[in-house]
Amino acid sequence: MKSAAQQALAIASKTPTLAIVLVVFVLGYTFKGMVSTAPPASGMAGMDSSAEEAQEEIWTCSMHPQIRLPQPGKCPLCGMDLVRVEGGSGSKTAKKKEPKYACSMFCVPPMSMPGDCPICGMEMVEVEDSGGDDGNPRTLTLSPTAQKLAEVEAVPVTRKTVSAVIRMVGKVDYDETRLGYITAWVPGRLDRLYVDYTGVPVKKGDHMVYLYSPELSTAQTELLEALGRSESIKSGEKSIVNERVGAWVDDIRDKFRLWGMTDEQIAEIEKRGTASDYMTIYAPMGGIVIHKNLLEGSYVKTGTRIYTIADLSHLWVKLDAYESDLAWLRYGQTVEFETEAYPGDIFTGTVSFISPVLNAKTRTVKVRVNVDNPDGRLKPEMFVRAVAHSEVAAGGRVVDAELAGKWMCPMHPEIVKDEAGDCDRCGMPLVRTESLGFVSIETGDVEMPLVIPASAPLITGKRALVYLEVPGEPGRYQGREIRLGPRVGDYYIVFEGLEERERVVVSGNFKIDSAIQIMAKPSMMSPDAGQPMPSDEEGHEQHQHAGGEMPSPREDMDMPEGLKLNIPPEFANEFNPVLAAYLKAQNALSHDELGQAQDAAKELRAAIADVDMSMLAGLAHIAWMKESEGMAKSAGKIAGSADIQKARAAFALLSESMIVAAKCYGDAQETVYRYHCPMAFGDRGGDWLQVKDKTENPYFGSAMFRCGVKKETIGKRSTGGASDDRG
Repeated sequence: MKSAAQQALAIASKTPTLAIVLVVFVLGYTFKGMVSTAPPASGMAGMDSSAEEAQEEIWTCSMHPQIRLPQPGKCPLCGMDLVRVEGGSGSKTAKKKEPKYACSMFCVPPMSMPGDCPICGMEMVEVEDSGGDDGNPRTLTLSPTAQKLAEVEAVPVTRKTVSAVIRMVGKVDYDETRLGYITAWVPGRLDRLYVDYTGVPVKKGDHMVYLYSPELSTAQTELLEALGRSESIKSGEKSIVNERVGAWVDDIRDKFRLWGMTDEQIAEIEKRGTASDYMTIYAPMGGIVIHKNLLEGSYVKTGTRIYTIADLSHLWVKLDAYESDLAWLRYGQTVEFETEAYPGDIFTGTVSFISPVLNAKTRTVKVRVNVDNPDGRLKPEMFVRAVAHSEVAAGGRVVDAELAGKWMCPMHPEIVKDEAGDCDRCGMPLVRTESLGFVSIETGDVEMPLVIPASAPLITGKRALVYLEVPGEPGRYQGREIRLGPRVGDYYIVFEGLEERERVVVSGNFKIDSAIQIMAKPSMMSPDAGQPMPSDEEGHEQHQHAGGEMPSPREDMDMPEGLKLNIPPEFANEFNPVLAAYLKAQNALSHDELGQAQDAAKELRAAIADVDMSMLAGLAHIAWMKESEGMAKSAGKIAGSADIQKARAAFALLSESMIVAAKCYGDAQETVYRYHCPMAFGDRGGDWLQVKDKTENPYFGSAMFRCGVKKETIGKRSTGGASDDRG
């Protein structure tokens, strides 16, 4: 029987054209059969497998990523069109980039088919492939077209002072120090009231009341009798009787003065030579009569109030400041305000008092402002809207070039002098404005805070997330959690997580976060969607600290929980010289010895430099890096201070770091106490460490050597560390 090949050749010989086709087909068929019957080579098998994988595709739903199907179609859960998964087995061998279509609001991941967005209905536009990430779960790459669609804008992180605007409301009130009362100093009857209605302006010395009092007649008769006896005695004789009569006359005259009579009235009685039952009461001060308490014919006792006079040339404005704005208000600060009566007119005053008590219902604090009112336009009970501007430096200090370096009265803020002295009004010693929280940029002692625009962070609860431009990779953005300080105007102060000159996204960050969120990566609302941050052996998060600001153990450790750090006991031998040098500085400042404090600060810096940091690892190493840097910087300021006040200000910052370090790293051979002075730095308060059981205040020295209270006893770490000893 002929084979299939022989039969095909016989037929082809009769038809030449068909012969060629059949020969090729038969040979191919035969060759295929021959190959298929042989065992496949390993190389050929690999090629065949790759070809099959290249044709495999995985399709998923943008709303339900758990749906993964081998072909396109509809999501069985929500009915949305499935999208092809990028980065699957098919994309590894495919070199050709297919066009992508994205929604300008980033509702869904980029799709391979045009149309309308299934979420918002906007038309999908063609964009370039956004690529993948570098392993960071918060990284997203956008093409130039996608950046324009998202309206992404980034600005650099900067260090600068920022301006806070504090808005307050309140009303005008009387100046309590400029109120006067006219009272009856002797009992009697009001026969005449010269001022018979309220609102009358009076001057000092104007007659106010014509008072009838029988006691006046008795006292005047006694005065005239004493004068008569003194005249009967010869003027040339000196005797005990003469001296007693003279003293008697002087006593009666003093009694009349205590009753409110003037020297002219007393001289008139002596000149007249007869007693009278009447006397005139004069105004002790000028102002406006705001109260008339009695009518003519009323009988009064000693001390009965008749009139109230107010000097309206100086007034108080009582304002309500929100709790969140208290950090930017200072005693002596200038405040501008407007009234309903004079819209557009700006009045100014000076903060003279900030209430130490918060209103629990309104969450506000009363702020009192002293205001000059020479033209009388301001009236008590007027409503006002006030604004205070504060240029804020690091640490919440207010920058004011006009007040920095000057002296101010702690009772009357309008008294400001260039040199030390006493207040012209109350006689109290003037204090440095730096102690009230004012600094100047010109002095060079101002540290600029690290700030970002208020639109940059995405804030939810206690978390704050920003997106940064990846340097050298246009269109790539990386999310990072940061720790924010207070908001000051249009900026946030950054405590941790950013470095100067990094570029942070201020517009389009919500769209970037949305794109990352629908990809099931960590985002603002889903912090745990991606990989957790690396941690040390005890489960603490590790933070990057190379070349940037490191986290402060004061917040991150939640003291005294920070004492659980993995710190070798022998590290205490490294830290104890640092603590000893600090205690020398504390002792020197408490005894007003600037030179000794500077020597101790130099010794402290040397001790910090000698510490072997290689003994620490993980969070303990990071915390020491942060605290030692702050301590060395503060010690340098103490060593270079021009006066003891600046040294004490730097010592306060040094103490903040030293207290944390002593709890974490110390293993004190003797008891160390933490003390607190509530009056330091304009009642802001200040803490420090010392070994003596009695207060030795380093912030006031001999002026208030014992001002302070023991707050805490810091012992060995092996005994549990810090123990509260509040008194």
